[in-house]
Amino acid sequence: MSGSNGSETPVAIRPMTAADAPAVMAFARALPEHDLLFLPRDITHPKVLDAWVAELERGTLTSLVAVSGERVVGNATIVCDKLSWSPHVAELRVVVSADARGRGVGRRLMERAFALAVPLGIEKLIAQMTVDQTAAIKTFESMGYRAEALLRDHVKDRSGTKYDLVILSHDVAEFAARAAAYGRMDADG
Repeated sequence: MSGSNGSETPVAIRPMTAADAPAVMAFARALPEHDLLFLPRDITHPKVLDAWVAELERGTLTSLVAVSGERVVGNATIVCDKLSWSPHVAELRVVVSADARGRGVGRRLMERAFALAVPLGIEKLIAQMTVDQTAAIKTFESMGYRAEALLRDHVKDRSGTKYDLVILSHDVAEFAARAAAYGRMDADG
């Protein structure tokens, strides 16, 4: 992701819109299959993307995209079911393209999503990933997430290989209260 002078193309983070659907589909289809295992639905299928966009338009999902030029290189989505027994809990799903990793894109997406969770009334964020995604786990842990559960053989890839899934969580309400006391919480992360 270098420009003609050898410098990296800047990455902008902004809310996802319906107009982003083609670029998000290209992004999803370029991801390694293993990166998709922690998602409950396969975002490479057009019907899944259509449902995702419909939820965005209804305001029942909050998604951010990381864009480099015209290309989506990352996504963060906050998924919360206000009609469930746990309306105060949301899942944070973050995916970054292989060529944008190691540049802080995932961390920036997480920070922005975390800041958006507070006004949404979310008190707890969870994240799920396979246990071998050590870089992602370290990033989440460095931001205050802690392991809460391990589900053995919980996901299966297309070839039938099973993987353990770790669930990490973060107490948004506690963090927001501390950040507010120090005047450090804003939606720009």
